Amino acid sequence: MINICQFGAGRIGHIHAANVTSNNRAKLKYIIDVNQESAQLLADKYGASVVSIEQALADSEINGVIIASSTNTHADIIEAAAAAGKAIFCEKPIDLNLKRADEALRAVENAGIPVLLGFNRRFDPSLGSVGEAVLRGDVGQLEMLSIISRDPVPPPAGYIAHSGGLFLDMMIHDFDMAHWILGEIPVEIFARGSNLIDPAIGAAGDIDTAMVTMTTKSGALCQISNSRRATYGYDQRIEAFGSDGMIMAKNHTSSQIETWNAKGITRKKPMYSFLERYVEAFRKEMEHFIDCIEGKATPFIGMHEGRIALALALAAKESLKTGKAITLKI
Repeated sequence: MINICQFGAGRIGHIHAANVTSNNRAKLKYIIDVNQESAQLLADKYGASVVSIEQALADSEINGVIIASSTNTHADIIEAAAAAGKAIFCEKPIDLNLKRADEALRAVENAGIPVLLGFNRRFDPSLGSVGEAVLRGDVGQLEMLSIISRDPVPPPAGYIAHSGGLFLDMMIHDFDMAHWILGEIPVEIFARGSNLIDPAIGAAGDIDTAMVTMTTKSGALCQISNSRRATYGYDQRIEAFGSDGMIMAKNHTSSQIETWNAKGITRKKPMYSFLERYVEAFRKEMEHFIDCIEGKATPFIGMHEGRIALALALAAKESLKTGKAITLKI
């Protein structure tokens, strides 16, 4: 039995805790969170105990840790878990600072332990299949990649400060998908953004609407568009166009039923949130983490991939600030 301790008892923590306990190879042993009440509620739900970080990492029975706490804690916990020789699953991003992320990366390399980054969209059956098809060469030479990601409603403005903002919290998922599917790291990035939805987000120093264009060494182009508001639901689409054709993944809906009549054609709206949309992706990434702990797999998305996504997000932020295209050296 694989014993897991989890840092973080928030919304994403509940998802990971449920997926660990539903896996017959794993047991959730400990929950650690600065909010003791939240930690205890989650621990009680899944038969775990609330302990300190020191107690959890000192337990020789703990095989792996899940880091689902706030972003500003990620690098510190990665280093502590690496020093204790525990396998690590960490939510994105590694940190909001590239230098700090590099320090955590070195700690992991020195410890020689497996680390999986929580870019769950690669595990989604639809989006993941697009990436696999492109990398197989199904569309020939990739020429254009388009990624659309729009949330149904914006987060509270208070969330912006500790999340890193749109590029580092939201679009970072798209940056990971982009450099994976492109098969190469972009060499130039140009970002534009606006405040069109919530003035409070602008007052907090962030944007709520953005478009980014990236160019690779081979000349392939990628465009990513993000919005913090889509009145019709959680909008997640991707299209890859190449010399031999095109492949796309459309939105998931709660039902595949369509009604056709004289008035027109009606269908269900997209699912409302990532909690519904990525159920299978979250389950599959946790299954993969357990495989990594058991030595049956190597992490699909490791620290170096996490560093690339972070570097792209930070470059987009710099481009927005300067109004200029940024040459990338990652």
